[in-house]
Amino acid sequence: MNARTLIDRLTQQEDINFLVSNRIPRRLVTRFIGWWSRIEHPWICNGSIALWRLFSDLDLSEAKTKRFTSLHGCFTRELKEGARPIDPDPEHLISPCDGIVGACGSIGTGTVLQAKGFPYSLQELLLDPQLAQYYEGGQYATLRLTSSMYHRFHAPVDCRVEQVNYIAGDAWNVNPIALKRVEKLYCKNERAVIRCRLASGALLTLVPVAAILVASIRLKFLDVLLHLRYAGPNLMPCDAMLQRGEEMGWFEHGSTIIVLAPAGMSLAEGVFEGARVKMGQALLQTG
Repeated sequence: MNARTLIDRLTQQEDINFLVSNRIPRRLVTRFIGWWSRIEHPWICNGSIALWRLFSDLDLSEAKTKRFTSLHGCFTRELKEGARPIDPDPEHLISPCDGIVGACGSIGTGTVLQAKGFPYSLQELLLDPQLAQYYEGGQYATLRLTSSMYHRFHAPVDCRVEQVNYIAGDAWNVNPIALKRVEKLYCKNERAVIRCRLASGALLTLVPVAAILVASIRLKFLDVLLHLRYAGPNLMPCDAMLQRGEEMGWFEHGSTIIVLAPAGMSLAEGVFEGARVKMGQALLQTG
C-alpha cells in the first residue's frame, strides 16, 4: 500500500476526517496557513506543493505557469487562455467557478439545503430579510470547490455589482462530512454576499463562503482583502460593471459559492446534486 492510498483510506473515515479538520483551533490554523502560503522560498514552496499532492488530485496542466514562488501563487493560479470556454447561449447564466454541485433546486419557504435533511434559512445566510424574500420561488445552486481546483470565480452574466456585505464568522470545514454534522454551517462561516444587478433589472446574488485553511476572499473590484481579522466596514456599496465570464475574485484555498437566482430562472441541463461543473458551463437558464 502506497502513502497516497493510506491517506485516502484515513481521510475517508468520517470520524477521523471530522476530528482532524474541525476539532482543532480552526481560526488559528487558518491564519497560520495564510502566513505560511506567502513565504517565497523554493524549498518551502516546492515541499508544500509536493505535500499537497499527497492529499489531493492537484493537476497543474491547465495552469498559465508551472513555476510558483509561493504556495499562495499555486493556490490562486490563473489558467491558460481558452482553458474555460464560455457557453455561447445568451439565455444561459454560466457557472462562476469550477465545483461540485452540493445541493440545488427551488427555494421555498425561505429555506434551502446544505445536505439532505439539513435545511437552513436564507435570512440567516444573508442577514437581510428583504433580500431573502426576493428569492422566494427562485433557484439556488451550491458549488463546492475542492482544494485542488481552480480557485478563481467569474461573473455568471453581464451585470453590475452594486453591493458587497462581508459577514465575519467561523472557519468550519465545508466538506460533505462536516455538512452532514454541523447544522447551518454556511450561516456560521465567514462569507461575502455579492449583489449583482442584471440588465433586465433582476438581482443575482453570489455568496462565497470561506472555510478552514481559506485565509481570505479577494474581490478584484474592491481594494480590500476580506479575511478573518477584517474589522469593517462590512457593508460596501459598489458600482462595478462586469462582463459574462470576467474574473470577480478568488479564494486563497478553496471553499463554496452559493448562487441565488430569482423566480423565472431554472437550472440548466446537467446541473444536479453531485455533478461536476466548470467555470463557463451553463448553470442556470432564463425562461
